[in-house]
Amino acid sequence: MFTGYLLAQPFKRQYYKKGAVVYHPGQNPRYVYFIISGGVRMVTVNDDGKEFIQGIFKAKQYFGEPALLLQRPYLAYTIATADTELILVNHEQFLKLLEEDRAFSMNLIETLSNRLFYKSMMLEELGNEQAEHRLKTLITYLGRDLEQGADLGVTRQALADMSGLRVETVIRTVKKMALAGELRLNRGKIIKI
Repeated sequence: MFTGYLLAQPFKRQYYKKGAVVYHPGQNPRYVYFIISGGVRMVTVNDDGKEFIQGIFKAKQYFGEPALLLQRPYLAYTIATADTELILVNHEQFLKLLEEDRAFSMNLIETLSNRLFYKSMMLEELGNEQAEHRLKTLITYLGRDLEQGADLGVTRQALADMSGLRVETVIRTVKKMALAGELRLNRGKIIKI
């Protein structure tokens, strides 16, 4: 559906350089964004300027649909993590997609359910004082669809931003988990076991 249908349609395309903001909190939604290449991170920022990652999106994924469907302002910043090309699908086009493509409608339900599950899981984990437990849960969740031996594809800083821990704590805990055989490191990358 993604490559076959969206790329063949005359939808608007937009390029963003690494670090560019796609949208910001309070902005009214105009599109659902489908990633052709690159990636984005969705973050909220506290009063001290600390980022908390709400989600990381890669090629062949999409974001921005909850705000567009509800017609409510965005709650987070979405920032390109690399040079990124997006397909922009407006509200009317998105509703048409949902009506005409049952498989896409089911994909949207599954995607939203996964995101809701992730948010619920992280809310529960943020209440857990043990850094190792938080990280184990997060790493297990992020690696759920990866094959054994695959790179998790997330930095320690991103793990810190997702778990609410300090990066130093994440580094120390990841090393401890690797020594205990709970994960593998290869040139600093976290590998699924």
